[in-house]
Formats: sequence, C-alpha cells, structure tokens
Amino acid sequence: MFGRSQVSARPPAALRLLFRVSLPLLLSSFCWGFNPLWSSVWSPVAQALPPGNAITDGKALLRYSLPIQNKPIRAIQADIEGTADFLRARRMAGVTGNLNKAGKLLNRKEAEILASVPAARQPQATALIAQIRTGIEDIQVEATAANKEAIWTKRASLLDQVGELEELMVAGFPFEIPADYANLPQLKGRASVEVNTTQGSMTLMIDGYNAPVTAGNFVDLVQRGFYDGLEFTRAEDNYVLQIGDPPGKEVGFVDPKTQQYRTIPFEVMIQGDKKPMYGVTMEEAGRYLDQPVLPFSAFGTLGMARPGEDVNGGSSQFFFFLFEPELTPAGLNLLDGRYAVFGYVTENKELLGKLKQGDKIISAKVIDGLENLVEPA
Repeated sequence: MFGRSQVSARPPAALRLLFRVSLPLLLSSFCWGFNPLWSSVWSPVAQALPPGNAITDGKALLRYSLPIQNKPIRAIQADIEGTADFLRARRMAGVTGNLNKAGKLLNRKEAEILASVPAARQPQATALIAQIRTGIEDIQVEATAANKEAIWTKRASLLDQVGELEELMVAGFPFEIPADYANLPQLKGRASVEVNTTQGSMTLMIDGYNAPVTAGNFVDLVQRGFYDGLEFTRAEDNYVLQIGDPPGKEVGFVDPKTQQYRTIPFEVMIQGDKKPMYGVTMEEAGRYLDQPVLPFSAFGTLGMARPGEDVNGGSSQFFFFLFEPELTPAGLNLLDGRYAVFGYVTENKELLGKLKQGDKIISAKVIDGLENLVEPA
C-alpha cells in the first residue's frame, strides 16, 4: 500500500559502522537489498557485485550514455577526462601528455568524427571541433604555467564542447518504446530543467535516451507545474532528498482530465542492451553482474521513487541521491538496477546539501529540449 510514512530509516548506526569498517569484504559476498522509498524492510540478498572504478561525475555519465558508436571521440573524451587524476596529484606532465594525445587524435580522425554527424549538422560539428582544438591548446598553456584552477575551469568547458559534439552524432531515437506505454508521456531525447528552490536554483539534465517513459513522465509533470510549491518530504544527509508528494490524500499524480492515478513502469537500460528493460528490477531478472547505463554513482542522481512492494508503482515522487561513498560506493551501489534513474543534476548540485525537509520547489521549468516530449495521443 502507498503511504507517506512508509519510508525506510537509514541503516542503524552499528550497521553503518560495520559497512564502513568491512564494506569491501561484505560486498564481495553479499549486499543489503533495501527499498529506500516507501518501504521499511531491510533484507540480506545474496548477490555477486562487480568491482568498479566507477564514474562519479553526472556530466560524464551523460556523455557516455549517449547512443553513439564513434570510437575516436570517445577516446578524446577519455583522454581529457583522464587529466583529473594528474591534476589532483599536481602532475602537470601527465596533464600535458593526455592533452597531446587528445589533440593528435582529433587532428588524425577529424574526418571520421565528422562522418558520424548527420550532414545537416556538420557545419555546427566543424565549428565545435575547432573550439575543442583551441581549448586543448589553451589548457596546455595553463599546464605549462601550473595554473591548476584555470585548468579545472577550462577543462569543464572543453568537456561540455565534447558532449555537444557527441550529441550532434545522435541521429533519431534509437529504439521503439513498447506499445504498452503509448498512453504515457515519453521523452525521445533529452531535456534541461531549471529548478528554483527556497535555497537557490539548479539545473537537471533529463535523459530520455535511456529512460524515455520515466523521463517523459517527469518532464510532463514539470510542464504542468505539478512540482511548483511542493515541499521536500524527506532529507537525510549523504543519502536522499525526496519530493513529489502532493497535498491531499493521493501520494502521486492524478490526471485532471481522466481523474486516473498515473503510474509508470520500472525502466532500466543495461549496458550492452539496445533498449530498456521494463517491469522487473535487474535483481529480479537475475542480471546481478550487469551494470545500468545510468547508475547511482554521482552526487545528484535523479531516481524514481516507488512503493516497496510495487516495482511498477512510481508516479510523481522522486529523489536526489546524495551519495555516501562509504555506504554506497560507486560501482558497488546498492540502488543500481533497483530504482529507475532518469537524469543528473548538472549545475549547482552543491545546493542539494543545503536543502532540508520543509524546503520547497518554488518553480520548475523546461529550458531546453521540450520538443523531445511526446504526449499521449
């Protein structure tokens, strides 16, 4: 049954201490299966979990989750992203080395990169390639001067340009959504949402390439103004920040035209698959060793809440995952494949640390990508 009070507490202090002390050993043999939203039951689940040097940056996860196959641009992206470890260690020679590799690859493979871009977008792609080339050169100058802060800033801008170039390579929506969900809004692409709260504003990137039904439901509700004025109903440091419970007896969205309560199916795209899996969690499907394309490995991951006993019972409530590395380590995450992820906070995610229970979303609006929203006929 649905219920506002049916939310689980965090693990007791003793258990959390146990996780911190012996988590690597514990996770090598089992993990704790739990429903962090609308459920109060913890149960041990035998499960083999893969080790991982997981990506913990939401923007990087969004870049890698694009449905493209161009190897040179992926290698360039990896070389630029790889400068982070050298920067943290103040090894400027490593930064320069990675950038040299990226620059040479860009020069050698420009034609191959452009070949993956539809003809109508190639002028824009050519301009982006020129910007990326200049950006690489600019960072190399900063590396010579050991200007670490400038490198971080310019690196972020450079990776945004790489992401824009990769998005230009996406030609059409990559799969057919099951006809069973034609009665639900669908996001066939991506959309940016600006959320203004009582503590400030942040930007969310909603990913319909990997979660079109979950993302479509969310963007549709944003367009309706559903979240405007709603309070955060749950806020736990280093765990979750939840919202989406409307006033009144209902715990989700009721369509004013049909007076029907809207629920959406569980949806997850698994690495290596060509379309999402619906209706069952990865655990229920026996896919213990597989990894979702959109994981809970970044601070500010957007997850769909649901009643613990109903995997297909999500409606309007969602949560921001606040990521505690000791309890939910990237690559060994206890939520991956059990809850649907539909995007990440991409700008001003630090705001999540300020929001508390009782704070509100003042307004939420789609600022880009609304043309990708397909409403039911």
